[in-house]
Amino acid sequence: MAEAERIIGTPETPEGAGAEPEQSSSPVSGSDGQESAGERPRGRRRIAVLFAVAVFAYALDLVSKMIVVAKLEHHAPIEIIGDWLKFEAIRNAGAAFGVGEAFTVIFTVIAATVIVVIARLARKLYSTPWAIALGLLLGGALGNLTDRIFRSPGVFEGAVVDFIAPKHFAVFNLADSAIVCGGILIVLLSFKGLDPDGTVHTD
Repeated sequence: MAEAERIIGTPETPEGAGAEPEQSSSPVSGSDGQESAGERPRGRRRIAVLFAVAVFAYALDLVSKMIVVAKLEHHAPIEIIGDWLKFEAIRNAGAAFGVGEAFTVIFTVIAATVIVVIARLARKLYSTPWAIALGLLLGGALGNLTDRIFRSPGVFEGAVVDFIAPKHFAVFNLADSAIVCGGILIVLLSFKGLDPDGTVHTD
């Protein structure tokens, strides 16, 4: 009798019931692993966008400044749109648009800090619009920081080359333009509730 009960009761034992969840749980964990593996390349692509935009903005700023120094400095301004827009080479020891010329070293430290913060934030970057915005900021900050380090009068005190001179406005360069455009884009993304990690929040 005991042997018959053992044979009949075997399919209903806890061991048999526990085997199915263990088997069914393995595809789930495998699915999670596949999903996580799929997210990692997406993160790398966003970082690639950030650095691609930064390199483009930096290279464009660097080349434009080299041309201005070689062809325009110590020469008469070039009129692009009459008096409304000119190319005029000047050296700016201050921040963007000629602000705070007495604080060159401070602005150099700020630019370096911005670069470090963006590099750290890039690890959690999953949003293409944020990658573009941060890339513009990074490229612009690198462009002006290069001037601060390598141009006269000395390291970390160098004057930035500005040359875009609209009428009744401060003279600026392409690095300043990239910084402003990146800042505006960040404000717009923040208003829309889009975070750098790709999530959208509604406050």
